[in-house]
Amino acid sequence: MGHIIYHWQSQNVKQSGVDDMVLLSKITEDAIVENLKKRYMDDYIFTYIGPVLISVNPFKQMPYFSDREIELYQGAAQYENPPHIYALTDNMYRNMMIEGENQCVIISGESGAGKTVAAKYIMGYISKVSGGGAKVQHVKDIILQSNPLLEAFGNAKTVRNNNSSRFGKYFEIQFSRGGEPDGGKISNFLLEKSRVVSQNDSERNFHVYYQLIEGASAEQKEALGIMTPDYYFYLNQSGTYKVDGTNDSKDFHETMEAMQVIGIPGDIRAQVLQIVAGILHLGNISFIEAGNYGQVESMDLLAFPAYLLAVDPNRLQEKLTSRKMDSKWGGKSESINVTLNQEQANYTRDALAKALYARVFDYLVEAINKAIQKPHEEFSIGVLDIYGFEIFQRNGFEQFCINFVNEKLQQIFIELTLKAEQEEYVQEGIKWTAIQYFNNKINPPGVMSVLDDVCATMHAKGEGADGTLLQKLQAAVGTHEHFNSWNSGFVIHHYAGKSPPPIYSCSLRSNITAWCKNVVNIVYGLDSDFIRYLFPENLNTDKKSRPTTAGSKIKKQANDLVNTLMKCTPHYIRCIKPNETKRPKDWEESRVKHQVEYLGLRENIRVRRAGFAYRRVFTKFLQRYAILTAETWPRWRGPEQQGVLHLLRSVNMDNDQYQMGRTKVFVKNPESLFLLEEMRERKFDTFARTIQKAYRRYIARKKYEQMREEASDILYNSKERRTNSINRNFVGDYLGLEQRPELRQFLAKRERVDFADSVNKFDRRFKSIKRDLILTAKGIYLIGREKVKKGPEKGQIKEVLKRKLEFGSINGISLSTRQDDFFILHETQYDSLLESNFKTEFLSLLSKRYEDVTKRKLAISFTDRLEYRVKKEGWGGGGSRVVMFQNGIGDQAQLKPTGKTLTITIGNGLPKSSMLFFFSKYTLHCYLLFGRLVMQLFHFFAAHQNGATKFSRVPKQSDIMYSSPHTQSRPPQTALPKLGFQRAPRIPTHNHSNQGNMDFLNVPDEGMSGKQRKQSIGQRPPPAPKPQPRPQGPRCRALYQYIGQDTDEISFEYNDVFDLVKEDPSGWWTGRIRGKEGLFPGNYVEKI
Repeated sequence: MGHIIYHWQSQNVKQSGVDDMVLLSKITEDAIVENLKKRYMDDYIFTYIGPVLISVNPFKQMPYFSDREIELYQGAAQYENPPHIYALTDNMYRNMMIEGENQCVIISGESGAGKTVAAKYIMGYISKVSGGGAKVQHVKDIILQSNPLLEAFGNAKTVRNNNSSRFGKYFEIQFSRGGEPDGGKISNFLLEKSRVVSQNDSERNFHVYYQLIEGASAEQKEALGIMTPDYYFYLNQSGTYKVDGTNDSKDFHETMEAMQVIGIPGDIRAQVLQIVAGILHLGNISFIEAGNYGQVESMDLLAFPAYLLAVDPNRLQEKLTSRKMDSKWGGKSESINVTLNQEQANYTRDALAKALYARVFDYLVEAINKAIQKPHEEFSIGVLDIYGFEIFQRNGFEQFCINFVNEKLQQIFIELTLKAEQEEYVQEGIKWTAIQYFNNKINPPGVMSVLDDVCATMHAKGEGADGTLLQKLQAAVGTHEHFNSWNSGFVIHHYAGKSPPPIYSCSLRSNITAWCKNVVNIVYGLDSDFIRYLFPENLNTDKKSRPTTAGSKIKKQANDLVNTLMKCTPHYIRCIKPNETKRPKDWEESRVKHQVEYLGLRENIRVRRAGFAYRRVFTKFLQRYAILTAETWPRWRGPEQQGVLHLLRSVNMDNDQYQMGRTKVFVKNPESLFLLEEMRERKFDTFARTIQKAYRRYIARKKYEQMREEASDILYNSKERRTNSINRNFVGDYLGLEQRPELRQFLAKRERVDFADSVNKFDRRFKSIKRDLILTAKGIYLIGREKVKKGPEKGQIKEVLKRKLEFGSINGISLSTRQDDFFILHETQYDSLLESNFKTEFLSLLSKRYEDVTKRKLAISFTDRLEYRVKKEGWGGGGSRVVMFQNGIGDQAQLKPTGKTLTITIGNGLPKSSMLFFFSKYTLHCYLLFGRLVMQLFHFFAAHQNGATKFSRVPKQSDIMYSSPHTQSRPPQTALPKLGFQRAPRIPTHNHSNQGNMDFLNVPDEGMSGKQRKQSIGQRPPPAPKPQPRPQGPRCRALYQYIGQDTDEISFEYNDVFDLVKEDPSGWWTGRIRGKEGLFPGNYVEKI
């Protein structure tokens, strides 16, 4: 019986929609929304569209992200379990290991849809399932600790999301060839720097500011001048300081711990906090207009930020209210200081604050990369987490850049899941019906290029720049169907809807980096080496090229990101935000439908239903599944396409489930692919079992050889030995308990059996009674049989547990010095006189178990006068009995009871000093294999003399090599012979085969093969003459059943009589039975 695996859906019998929306009966936006709603209301947040995972934010912690689910999804095929992010992650990881290709997952969706949480689950799963030592664990710790650190400095509360990522992150987890994460790399882009200096209503600045205020120690607060958040201008504009469910103080300590784990030194950690606090105090510096010039309003507010940023207050005032400008006149250039007005001074202050914060953020990312950097890449899994579309009534430059990057990601999705797939079908000649989809790609020049051109000619304040921008946009892209002018701005028809972003001068200023030179001038006046390290720019070089704008940087970053993603095998998670209230079970129909539309889920389903789930080039397909057939393994000899067809037909795959392209095979349904994978796994499982079986047999042999030596040592110089006992194989279970549930009922469910045998037990009157003796790790069981006296089973014979002996209650074992099989088991209450043919094996195993449990050696005594106590019955006393052993004739014990004494007479056995003597199985096998090789070569050359094939001769007796048999894998099926049992010799039947009779070659005629077979029979040479009858030689009778374990061994049943060809001192004799000659253990037979 298989064990039941825990499953988080096992208690839910209700079917909520469909797991894979490819199976929807109607493909409409309404049907998709309804299916997602059904599942969401029943707490199923994941749904598939083929390989694409749809995730709906539940706004609560779900119960199915524990270690149990990780174990359930690890190594399982995608459709074996309900949809889950762990299934997608495991699929990525296995694809990377199997195909040797880099993987990436693109997580997309609007703000608050759950992208960051999804990225966390992916990294957590990979950390759990991948192996590795201390170094790998260090990398895992850094990967996991990077999350709280980057969230503190890069996430913030917005109107739509309490933990919104305000930066883009592409995290590459790098792996060794063995699949252990041993490196990583983070690429960050699009940090929302404007949030440092201003926020909308009901929003907050970055988390780190509130963490510092709430979590800093008293000493830190005093050193950094920390006040309440409403004191700081950069925090009090929105009037929001707390977030429900967020503990800023606790998060601060996690952030500091993460910095320590990553390896940032203590002094640098202190300077990072100093800069963060300095930015807060910098925001409190205000300016007034004095004669058209800007002037610091309060010098008192200037002193503390100057102290924290390690700069002279007067120099800081000078740099905030003036800037250096290069002037050219008459071929000469000179630098002059230009005094700024109030607006320009505010802008310079904010620019310095944003620049400092952005460089600190870049430093933290760099520190993480240095901690996990790897000299060379092998495999990688990339996770892209970027904040999505946020369309407001008025959209500035940064929002435009965010939407621009999202457009690039949508183009990847379109090109790889829709456009490229359809083009591939055409190229490969696959039958296909084209599907229309929304494509927002535009040929240059685009809005970004026009914006850079306008910024290059823009003056200090930017008057008239907005009009110029609109005119140039109208000329460049005015005829494009996705562009419209809109009063003082313009409208772009994004795939996510229409976004009307009015462009004004400050939005253009956000694209200009001219302020950078002035900010760097300020930085180079600071005394802090760390801050100067954050700004490596060289101001002394004469750069005649156009300064780099923020837009061009973002455009380059987006293109680089796209190129990186296109080199990987992509996977997709499409996140959906069900409401704006951030409450669980709240479903806003129109909002979800809008997201379903712009994410293109309907087109995705249509392409998936009409397409193919799996495609591989012929070479890779053959490499992976070649093991399924003998013709393709280890190499297919012939055209690759024919090899693929052979494999598909060998597994009986329906013709409508695949199509053959020009260079690839296309498989329609995942279930068909699972069939191939399952058969492949079975093949490997078979090979693994074969290896395991061979290894276990090897271990078992070693174990039993050791046990035989230990048993021989126990009896050495103390007891005479029987001939058959000196080199006998140890089997252990002679009762076959695996097929005896009536006996196993007395044992625990997984109680391991060391020894089991049917023995003779003698009562107070020395009457012999059969008992089943079982030795386990828990004790000794004596099982008998009794007739049921009442009830429905009255009259039936049932097994009864007569006695169970704990190891602690056993006092010792007594044996005679003769070759008999009797022994007395001494116990606290009363003793037992037993007889077993396998006493030596039992004694060895009992001694070992007894010492393991009691931590002392078992007392074993040898004497020819044994005394034992009997069980007290009724009113009579228990008393004792005596067993006397005397010298007699023969190997069979003769019993003579007299009153309370039993006299046992038996002949002399082997000397007490007899030692275990056997050849190693492997030494004998080497001789055997070498001998067979020589004989085969001899027969080969003899048979091919003069080009004619001859029949090989029958080997002589002297040609037979000897090999010790394998340890018996299962116990004999027949009971051992009773004491004194007289065996009647069975008359052997000589069945001489007629070598001239060729009827055994006759098979039903089938076409040409049948005719050729008949012709080959008719053309064969005349039969050889009948062999002369063999002279009658020595014979033997089987005392026990033996099943041959090797091809060179024979098998026989209890009481079989057969020819004895050769005896060998090793104990492995050669015999002939039913026409087969081979090896067998000599102690399993008696000569007759």
